[in-house]
Amino acid sequence: MIGDAARVLIPSAIAFGFGIVLAPILAHYLYKFHAWKKQGGKGKGIGGGGTPIFDALHKEREVSTPRMGGILIWAATLITALGLLALDELFGGPFQKLDFFNRSQTWLPLFALVVGALVGLIDDILEVTRGGGGLRLRTRLLVVGAMGLFAAWWFYTKLDVSSVGIPFGGQFDLHLWFIPFFVLVTLLLYAGGTIDGIDGLSGGVFSIIFMIYAGIAFVQGQVSLAAFAATVAGAILAFLWFNIPPARFYMSETGSMALTLALSITAFSADALGDGIGVSMLPIIAFPLIGTVAATLLQVFWKKVFHKKLFRIAPIHHHFEAIGWPPYKVTMRYWIITIIAGVLGLSLALLGAGR
Repeated sequence: MIGDAARVLIPSAIAFGFGIVLAPILAHYLYKFHAWKKQGGKGKGIGGGGTPIFDALHKEREVSTPRMGGILIWAATLITALGLLALDELFGGPFQKLDFFNRSQTWLPLFALVVGALVGLIDDILEVTRGGGGLRLRTRLLVVGAMGLFAAWWFYTKLDVSSVGIPFGGQFDLHLWFIPFFVLVTLLLYAGGTIDGIDGLSGGVFSIIFMIYAGIAFVQGQVSLAAFAATVAGAILAFLWFNIPPARFYMSETGSMALTLALSITAFSADALGDGIGVSMLPIIAFPLIGTVAATLLQVFWKKVFHKKLFRIAPIHHHFEAIGWPPYKVTMRYWIITIIAGVLGLSLALLGAGR
């Protein structure tokens, strides 16, 4: 009999294995077809103006390191999920225990992962073929907002969820305001995807966050959701194996959009549906993502109001590079912060829910 812990950890290990096997194949084709930017640099910075500091730090790597490495993450996740589903249908037995593909917990986050992956992939393909940028930001925001709206509607009408868990305070009912709140959280997390900018940074941060949510879901008895989150984490770790300095490829939009959409729905799924606290812990568990958005908004505000920069460059992880921190030091300190924040958020989620 396969225990619940094994039902979560085995798919994660399988996804990691698939990722390690697929990575050299993916890298071969990304380099073969020169899947990198044709022109380095951002061109236009946040709030307008040029990006000379960023260009000095990263311009050369952008035109020699392939994008679309995020394919590895969602491909390994989907192969694992669909493979275990097929084995369950064909043979049953122990595979029935490992199959985490079910309507109540994982259909929606898997769907969000696929939507983000495909739209992000289109953006990346346009980026490397046209040379003038991918999809417009407003187009990507429209897709993210639409996915968030659909998921919010599903939770509200199909699952009868309209509340979020508050630590030590039970469930707080937002009524119809649950829908715009869901969309806002989804957009906020997507904005945090700009953390993908230094070798190894986003992979380490996202893998820790998903593993923390796997822990929350597991304790709440949502074993399939926990298996999904752990599988994503395992796939990200395989990506990270090849993304640590010097990176073989970058995650780019097909990875970051897929992960942020899936993370939003995972957090909400680990909330009222599991009689737990998943969403209100996001600012702590996903602190590097939320902090990235907050710092960027502060930068824009400072430039508009005081006509000068608060940070040398935004997103803020590039600020640390600009003041002299080696990229590997920025990355590893972010990993440490994410682990500490994740453990704190996990502890508060469990204590706040009385577990």
